Amino acid sequence: MNEELLHDIDRFAEENTEAVFRDIARLVAVNSVEDAPEDGAPFGRGARQALDLGLQIARELGLDAVDCEGRIGYASVGGDGDRYLATITHLDVVPVGDGWREDPFSMREREGWIIGRGVMDDKGPSVLCLYALKYLKERKVPLKYPVRALLGANEETGMGDVTHYLAHYPAPLFCFSPDANFPLCNGEKGIYHGRILSRRPLGDILDIRGGVAPNVIPDKAEATVKAAAITGTEEVEVTETAPGIWHLLAHGKGGHASLPAGTRNAIGVLVEYLLQNDLGDENDRAFLTLIERLHRAWDGSALGVQADDGNFEPLTIVGGVIGAEDGRMFQTVDSRYPTTTSGEQIAAGIRVLAGEIADVTVDHDSAPFYMPLDNPAVQVCVKAYNDVTGEQAAPYTIGGGTYARHFPNAVAFGPEHPERPMPEFAGPIHGVDEAACKDWLMEALKVYILALIELEKLDF
Repeated sequence: MNEELLHDIDRFAEENTEAVFRDIARLVAVNSVEDAPEDGAPFGRGARQALDLGLQIARELGLDAVDCEGRIGYASVGGDGDRYLATITHLDVVPVGDGWREDPFSMREREGWIIGRGVMDDKGPSVLCLYALKYLKERKVPLKYPVRALLGANEETGMGDVTHYLAHYPAPLFCFSPDANFPLCNGEKGIYHGRILSRRPLGDILDIRGGVAPNVIPDKAEATVKAAAITGTEEVEVTETAPGIWHLLAHGKGGHASLPAGTRNAIGVLVEYLLQNDLGDENDRAFLTLIERLHRAWDGSALGVQADDGNFEPLTIVGGVIGAEDGRMFQTVDSRYPTTTSGEQIAAGIRVLAGEIADVTVDHDSAPFYMPLDNPAVQVCVKAYNDVTGEQAAPYTIGGGTYARHFPNAVAFGPEHPERPMPEFAGPIHGVDEAACKDWLMEALKVYILALIELEKLDF
């Protein structure tokens, strides 16, 4: 361990702390949820504004910056050769949902934490990568390979940004994506997205809706139903809006679809209430009974699609969005699965139960990926983390899907710490009051700087 280098990285972090959080706040202020495409803004105006601002911040830091046709961009140091190392983060965010204590696009601080949509996923880490490149430039670190900090604009809703990039630009020799947990993720589960669409029309359920995105577990869901007098519960509010017409509002606890433990899916709460109170007609209840199996157990056991391979955590499966389309109910499905199954197999298992009640689609299916632990770049990154923190942490695999799976030689690398306690006011990524610890982010900056310096010493 080079103590002098670590001390210099510490000094750099201390000198730049205020600027780091100023720039994170600037990016958080941009609502970069994907929207309708416009000229020059293929993922919507907000995503384009965030990308422009990210590249502007890079230039302010003295870095070269390149806009790749409005879909992705990058800052660079050390030239612009084809054989380069990279980081990759994203500036788009998921919808905010309801329940925030304050404006989600106005970053605030509380007790050493910052709160706002994107502070952890992934605007905060994006700024860290830009400042890591600033260190390389200011300290004149010898670079065998140029380094790029890639800034995506479509990670949350399709990753069309990296598809475009890899089709038009050479892939990095190695890259890491700060969009997961420390110390390092060397494998990601497969991801299946699909829909269960009723073949039967809505009956006494006049409308139903819930969720903001397929990969977000919702904290609220609602329905409008025809019924005689009904009574609410602690989790479901009921209001009679007209004689015999009732509005139901179910409450749960939201989170990321890949991490369902500890959540309470509001759609499942609503479905359970509707069935227990015998609401809806025969067609409605047939579909609700089917999707109740989805919400009953997030390990897939109620659907008969559970899977485990010993390398990854077992399969998870959740419903993110429920709604009505052309007079029929639909439910989205998000599953993160190990190597012993596939999206097609999961959909086939649900079809067996659906019978004539519903159609089941496969809208997206991405196979798992795994990088061996003896890969030198993996070892360098893990050592950098342990050298900065003094820990002896080991790599892990996840259920989330990051940019890493799209590159030929990549890993997800921090900056989250699910093993560390969080205050009650600090929300998770994709959740209400998304928060990040300032000290942990600055620690991550040091890790990224050291990792990039050490990666330069490898032969790729």
